[in-house]
Amino acid sequence: MKHAFFIFMLVALAAPAAQAQQTAPAPKQPIELQPGRMQAQAKPAANRPDAPPQFPGGAQGLGTFFQQNLKYPEAASVKQISGNVVMTFTVEADGHLTNPSVVQPLSPECDTEALRVLGLMPAWKPATRKGRPIATQVRLPIPFGNSEGLKVEQGKNKFE
Repeated sequence: MKHAFFIFMLVALAAPAAQAQQTAPAPKQPIELQPGRMQAQAKPAANRPDAPPQFPGGAQGLGTFFQQNLKYPEAASVKQISGNVVMTFTVEADGHLTNPSVVQPLSPECDTEALRVLGLMPAWKPATRKGRPIATQVRLPIPFGNSEGLKVEQGKNKFE
């Protein structure tokens, strides 16, 4: 009877261990930086930047850039299309943008204009990890439609 109990315990303990060995780890997804989602960590991951990439002039500079360069397509105006074209691209270690793609399309005309404007962007300040610049993927919504949504708010400087 004692032997049956020990055999039962061995089988019960070995089954979860065998299942744990059979499951393969899920592939890691690339890290996408989103505004307001960066935070300091006590033990950051090896591929997570210490500082995010930044458009020259920050968010205010980016808004001004869109105001000056983004042209609302005539076909989208006739159809009264408004919203955001969500783009992803990589800010390389030297600050240049590569691999632009439309993640969330709005209309063919707006998507084409978003790609055109992305091609006009100047080099960004790259993300850094331990003081060294690294390539980072960025997800950026590009606004179309109501021009009132493109206004840049003037705010106080955080540091004086």
